[in-house]
This record gives sequence, structure tokens and C-alpha cells, in this order.
Amino acid sequence: MPAPASDPASAESRAVGPAPTGTPVAAGPAHPALTAVLELLRCPQCGEELGIVGRAVRCSQGHTFDIGRQGYVSLLSGSRATSGDDAEMARARAAFLDSGTYAPIAGALAGLSARAIEAAGAEEASRCTVLDVGCGTGYYLARVLEELPHAHGLGVDTSVRALRHAARAHPRAAAASWDVYRPLPLADSSVDVLLSVFAPRSPEEFQRVLRAQGRLLVVRPTAEHLAELREAVPGMIAIEAAKEDRLHAALDPHFELDSTEQLETFVELTPQRAVDLVGMTPSARHVDVARLHENAQLPDHVTLSVLISAYRPR
Repeated sequence: MPAPASDPASAESRAVGPAPTGTPVAAGPAHPALTAVLELLRCPQCGEELGIVGRAVRCSQGHTFDIGRQGYVSLLSGSRATSGDDAEMARARAAFLDSGTYAPIAGALAGLSARAIEAAGAEEASRCTVLDVGCGTGYYLARVLEELPHAHGLGVDTSVRALRHAARAHPRAAAASWDVYRPLPLADSSVDVLLSVFAPRSPEEFQRVLRAQGRLLVVRPTAEHLAELREAVPGMIAIEAAKEDRLHAALDPHFELDSTEQLETFVELTPQRAVDLVGMTPSARHVDVARLHENAQLPDHVTLSVLISAYRPR
């Protein structure tokens, strides 16, 4: 799939020369969440292990990736990647999710994650790792980590605006810039639970990084999701009828379906929450969000309707 232009704030790596002979690339104590998941990460340039050196992450070959002031790692390099949230979309996403309106979805996902960790049979709970691909502001990853007190998390996304939130979403959550349409910069069989929440998927890579007993958890909307809002706001993107069939066709060569549950409920919306909800979705690129406040027909409630599935690697 061709990738459109990336977030202009994505950083490139710096090659500063290999580490001196016999000098290990050490992980520093100043980034505990990142240090906890560092053994999973691999250099996107050469595949070597990474270590923290000052305000950067570096491999033994000298490929160096900056740690941003907000705490996320800029692993993207080379050609531009798929664009993520711009600044206004990230603001709207953070504001809407912080309102708790999507808490039922996050709670259901957290419960399924706990069952997935149990099913995975990790030898030590403290070694359990959760990867959120397309993590946005880190909202769902943080809720999952609340449910798993001994697990550590890593969220990856193309949008540095969203990652500024994700890096602070939870004390045990690290964040890194990456593009789902490229091979993930992670070791084989290194993840216990992989989250894909309203996000693009890379089935072959997901299978590679999951442990044999790990679980892929996929959250996606049904046709009824946000129906009242889509009816009131012309231009919002509809849920394609064949989307579910395409999901199963893409995942089937790599994963076996374990379980699916449907969550459907009604939640209240204030006018501002309705505007933020539209503004955080891809529909924001097709709707004049700034003028939505003038729409007297914005609904005061909306249907949440999603499917949450657990998959086992084949």
C-alpha cells in the first residue's frame, strides 16, 4: 500500500559512528518506561539492539535516534511516512478521550487484555509487554496498563503531536514514532498483547512480533457506531459494508480468531464533545470542524457500537 506524506515533525536518525570497541550501549535510568521495553526494540537501520545514551537511543553501529523533550523516541527516518493526527486532531482526541465518553470501550479492551495475558501464560507477570500500534494519545494503552499492574507498554504512532500525549499517558508506557506500513522495529516474538484500536494493521508484522501464545486485540466500529452523529454531520466517513470481510481476509493467513464480543451502548454528548469527536477522526479532513458549533442539530447522545476480537498467531 503506498504511503502518503508523513507528519512534517518526524525526526530522522543521526549516524554518529559506532560505539568504542568493548563499550556497551547502556540504558540510562532517566527514562524508566523506555528502559523497561528497550530489550524489545531494534534499530530500524540495521536491526541491532538499542541502548539509551543521554537524550538519545543508539545501537552499536552508531545509528542514533533522539528522545524528544516530551519523552517519545523518534525512530522514523528516511522517506516520509503515513501522516497521523495533525495538531488540532491531537488536541481534539486528547480532549474527547479525557472526557471519559469512550471509557466503556477502554474498559472492555482492558478486561480482554487481562484475559489475554492469562491465556498467554507469561512466565513472569513483570515481563509482560503490551504493544499499541497506532496508539494516538496513549489513552487505550494507559487503561490496559491500569488493568495489568506488572505489565509494561509501548505505543507507536506516526503523529508526534499525539505522541507528546502518549509519552505521558502512563508511568509504564513508552512511546515511539513509527509507521505501521513499515516493518516494526521490534524483536521477533517479543510482545504478549498487541492492541489495534481504530487503527491500520500489518498482519504479517503483528504475527512476527507476537509471542506464540500472545494475542492480537482488534477494536473496530460496526455500522451503527456514531450513527446519530453521522446523520447530523454531512461529510462524515461512513462505515464500509465490506470492511469486516476485508479484515478477516487480511488476518486469516496469520491469525486464528479466538473470540469476538460486541459492545453497544448510548453515551451523552455535549456540543463541544460532539465537535471534538468529529475533529479527532479522519472525517475531520472532510468536514469544516470550525463551523460545527453553528450546527444546531448536533445530537446530545450517540451510539457506541464496536467489535473487539482476540486472535492467536498461527
